[in-house]
Amino acid sequence: MVCEKCEKKLGKVITPDPWKSGARNTTESGGRKVNENKALTGGKNRFDPVGQTLRPCRICRTKVHQVGSHYCQSCAYKKGICAMCGKKLLDTKNYKQSST
Repeated sequence: MVCEKCEKKLGKVITPDPWKSGARNTTESGGRKVNENKALTGGKNRFDPVGQTLRPCRICRTKVHQVGSHYCQSCAYKKGICAMCGKKLLDTKNYKQSST
């Protein structure tokens, strides 16, 4: 779970979206050029496992697999917080949040 502010920080997918309405990478919306190789031009958005180390979660100390996140998905879900910034998204007082 990420908040609306952190959705802009999420990585982009190289493959085109299968639907036209609302797609970011169609030629009509100006997001893509004709005959553009996204594997070559989208290098800054690609995940590089060698170039960086995965940071630990601030709660449970497991490795976080999402770049730029401070909390793992299971801890963010249980606490009802954003995985990237830690902002409270859901009041979990009356819920039993479990990962199973």
